[in-house]
Amino acid sequence: MVKTVDFSGRPFHFIGIGGIGMSALAYVLAKRQLPVSGSDLRSTHITERLQGVGAHIFSRQEATNLELFSGCREQVLETVSVAVNGSQPSYSNGNSKTLADPNDLLFNETLPQVICSTAIAHSNSEYAAAKEKGCPIFHRSDVLAALIRDYQSIAVAGTHGKTTTSSLIGYMLLKAGVDPTIIVGGEVDAWEGNARIGAKGGYLVAEADESDGSLTKHYPNIGIVTNIELDHPDHYQTLDDVVKTFQIFETQCDLLIGCLDCETVATQLTPSITYSLDSTKGADYTVKNIVSNHKGTTAEVWEKGRYLGEMRLTIPGSHNVSNALAAIAVGRKLGLDFGVIADALFTFAGAKRRFEHRGHCNGITFIDDYAHHPSEIEATLSAARCKVDGENISRVVAIFQPHRYSRTATFLKEFAACFKDADLVILTDIYSAGEVNLHNISGQDLAEAIKHNHSHVIYEPSLKHLHQVLPDFLQSGDLVMFLGAGNLNQIIPQVITQYETTELSQQLTAKSETKIRNSITQ
Repeated sequence: MVKTVDFSGRPFHFIGIGGIGMSALAYVLAKRQLPVSGSDLRSTHITERLQGVGAHIFSRQEATNLELFSGCREQVLETVSVAVNGSQPSYSNGNSKTLADPNDLLFNETLPQVICSTAIAHSNSEYAAAKEKGCPIFHRSDVLAALIRDYQSIAVAGTHGKTTTSSLIGYMLLKAGVDPTIIVGGEVDAWEGNARIGAKGGYLVAEADESDGSLTKHYPNIGIVTNIELDHPDHYQTLDDVVKTFQIFETQCDLLIGCLDCETVATQLTPSITYSLDSTKGADYTVKNIVSNHKGTTAEVWEKGRYLGEMRLTIPGSHNVSNALAAIAVGRKLGLDFGVIADALFTFAGAKRRFEHRGHCNGITFIDDYAHHPSEIEATLSAARCKVDGENISRVVAIFQPHRYSRTATFLKEFAACFKDADLVILTDIYSAGEVNLHNISGQDLAEAIKHNHSHVIYEPSLKHLHQVLPDFLQSGDLVMFLGAGNLNQIIPQVITQYETTELSQQLTAKSETKIRNSITQ
């Protein structure tokens, strides 16, 4: 008999609950008043947010975490009663929890539904304990699939642009008063995280991931495919394998919206509604007279040959014009007036780690972006190039941390050619993401490959050392792009603090010199 995810009140326990995809699901379940617990190796603002909505967070991944579900009823109720009355109970492992009404809890009566991501190995002690106890074990995509079936659902798929497109659609529906539930792979200030809960039985906007093949589990009312490329050679052997996954997804959507600018989408899928930046392709939704500068982008929007109005975006790049067209197609399908859609697009500030402005000091602007595939890097740097000659930007500096040995080896040629819009390229060593280096490749190899196409390339393998040497390479007027899906962005606060200190020192020196000059004049 096939196991199904149970939303009737049975507890959920997430192994690795702090991950961007796992935490979004946990948040929605907790907000639906379901018992939620989980473990993660470090405390973050994401796990703190989950605790704030009643989730129990363990600070270690170990078998004893599941003892929460095996205690006697009286002991658990007594502990929870203390929590409800205001104090935080302490458990043997030193963790604390905040829970709702004890009468709503099934922790001690029912084995939890254990949720894992692809990153959790079967050798994980917590996973092994769950299996030994007979807990129903689900992949995170199973929970998302069940939620997609539980709502009027809009699922955004594609190799690139999923997070921005799904966030745009969610924001558009929110501004239109639709009150959607939203699950995305990035954090958005408009709903203070990577998920929000909306009206029960209403719309769900979800980002649907293809990286591990789990896209085939989803049956949305509306599906969107932004593009199709090979991006995860650790899972797929060829592009054809990726295409097959999207073709299965297509058959499971009540309605599919697709981008004709991607040749693979145009030739391998048959979307019911299409969009394109090229007005000659005959798409249902297209644009004309695109104007991009350092302030943003404007374009005329056309629907089936009829002029709808002007689109204005503050998020940069032609790729975001394409993402916005997907959102427009969804909005119009749901009957929204274009004026409502256009207002939402203009006020959308973007998702974190998608051309996210992190700071400006000493004349240098710091941007954090998740781009880690050659196509993404090329699109992001093209958007950055539009900023030059505006806002006192004179140079684009790309600082890139390659992500996964398999991806770096597979796309070495493409990586070597995708930095043309950067004036200076700084590379670190490869972020493994848990992979074994079967390809015997390093960041140095990638740096040498890029040097064949670019005259200014610097290789600094150590993140610890990188922020210390950056002052030797950066100058006023630089737009500094921190690119990658690993942990490169963790050094950004240190870099900014370093420049803020320098800026303050320069200001104090300038004031001191002015004071001396005034004293001499007097």
